[in-house]
Amino acid sequence: MTSTQQSPALRPGDPEGPTEPPLSPEERALRIRRRLERLIGIAATEGNALVPLRNGDAIFGAMLEAIGSAEHTVDMMTFVYWKGDIARRFAEALADRARAGVRVRLLLDGFGSRLIDKDQLRAMEQAGVRVAWFRKPLYLSPLKQNHRCHRKVLVVDEMTAFTGGVGIAEEWCGDARNENEWRDTHVRVSGPAVDGLAAAFAQNWAECHEDLFDPRDRFVEHGPRGDAVVQVVRGSASFGWQDMQTLLRVVLESAQERVRVATAYFAPDAYFIELLCATARRGVTVEILLPGPHTDKRVCQLAGQNHYEELLASGVRVFHYQPTMMHAKVITVDGVASLVGSTNFNRRSLDHDEEVMLAVLDIAFTATLDEHYTEDLAVSEEIKPGRWKRRSGLQRVREAAVVPIRRFL
Repeated sequence: MTSTQQSPALRPGDPEGPTEPPLSPEERALRIRRRLERLIGIAATEGNALVPLRNGDAIFGAMLEAIGSAEHTVDMMTFVYWKGDIARRFAEALADRARAGVRVRLLLDGFGSRLIDKDQLRAMEQAGVRVAWFRKPLYLSPLKQNHRCHRKVLVVDEMTAFTGGVGIAEEWCGDARNENEWRDTHVRVSGPAVDGLAAAFAQNWAECHEDLFDPRDRFVEHGPRGDAVVQVVRGSASFGWQDMQTLLRVVLESAQERVRVATAYFAPDAYFIELLCATARRGVTVEILLPGPHTDKRVCQLAGQNHYEELLASGVRVFHYQPTMMHAKVITVDGVASLVGSTNFNRRSLDHDEEVMLAVLDIAFTATLDEHYTEDLAVSEEIKPGRWKRRSGLQRVREAAVVPIRRFL
């Protein structure tokens, strides 16, 4: 059964049903952890250190520094690898480590990275970088064309990893100072959770390349590096209910005070729209931060706007980010838990694409993401229910026009 084929067992909880007693922050975090571990079947890891990185200046600098320090292995996968100076810098950094004897693997999505500079690609391969393509459309059956690898993962020497929302392109450079510098969030990870991100890379690499590992993979043990509890959740294109959908359902149904969602593309199915509404109706503050005037996918924005009236009527607050494209994929819950990774709150991420998400139980890390969110709200415009109801007929027609294709958005 797919997520759109609802049964009574899959309907969001009745807001007028039994309410749970208030819990301390520690109790809330433990409850979310145990629900995720049991319902998804992946054990969370303890002893992780996480550093949230906001926008390209911080993100790219940290990633390039890590690549430059590699002594054994570099594994990198991305959906977007386009052109420009930052693409050149990454190509040069990867090629340099390969020439130094480091095993370097680069996995590119066959659709998302089709615009890569061919000279840079050739230079990397000549230097010894192993490049693989995930499902090139030219060679795919129609059934696989729509299922892409949207994961963004970098693992260096099996000890340090990065994941989040950025692609390798000029659009992500800078610090969200204007419409040409996109807003995004990435995370640097050290500790046992690195293995989960390495597995996300290996899962997709295995589909594209015959060598899964080689003697330079040391399979190191991870000692404690910090205090964060992290569960790495992988979403894969398939039929039926997915782990990524369970992840979102658990955090929404577990929230007692506040849920904050930031996403680049908001076009969920009716089930998750009702779940967001039900969460707000039972007294939880629900905030959704979306791209405003600067978006690279207007069709997807219209698909989400088709649900604004229902969301606003239930008490959900919706904000449009004004300075530039909002591309982050972040959710925080009650100040104790957060999700960050590659997954958008849309049908494409939940039903069609390979994704990866960190479920983090750490108050300090979540507080930093909440601080960033509050700063983003200060430069955003809130959508007011009365004003939205009075939107133009043309806007309503545009929203209705994308309904037939919303399952692909």
